[in-house]
Amino acid sequence: MKKLITFIIAAAVIVVDQVLKLTAIALLKPVKTVTLIDNLLSLTYVENRGMAFGLLANQRWIFIALTTIVILALLIAVVRLNKLHFTFYISAALLIGGGIGNMIDRILYGFVVDYIQLSFFPPVCNFADYCVTAGVIIFLVYLFFFSDFLKSGEKKKVEPDDRL
Repeated sequence: MKKLITFIIAAAVIVVDQVLKLTAIALLKPVKTVTLIDNLLSLTYVENRGMAFGLLANQRWIFIALTTIVILALLIAVVRLNKLHFTFYISAALLIGGGIGNMIDRILYGFVVDYIQLSFFPPVCNFADYCVTAGVIIFLVYLFFFSDFLKSGEKKKVEPDDRL
């Protein structure tokens, strides 16, 4: 059931992301910026040809290849691994959905459509970016608190003679 929910969430992220980006193209591209909350939130149309903060601009095939590898690894993990904590599946869903959402843009347009601008965080982002960010944070929570990643393979048995 967790695996099915993972794929449903990933698909929902992709659909919502693409609908929001098509809306941004139709409504924001002509006007560039719309302020929703003064000094806090604006919608600003940006064609991001790089990765975060516009780094490595015009290297779309590198991003497509790397995104494909990460998504395939996550899909294999979701399908093959069993009895993982639900935080892993939620993080995988957000990473897969957000990654595919941005990859669709790179393939179709040659850039990623960004539109969310917060006054305290200068880069313009999109829904998929926030899903990927949340997915990474949730994955780290899974890794450090719910997986065996930091647990030692051996547990020392404390004998009465070992006490100070």
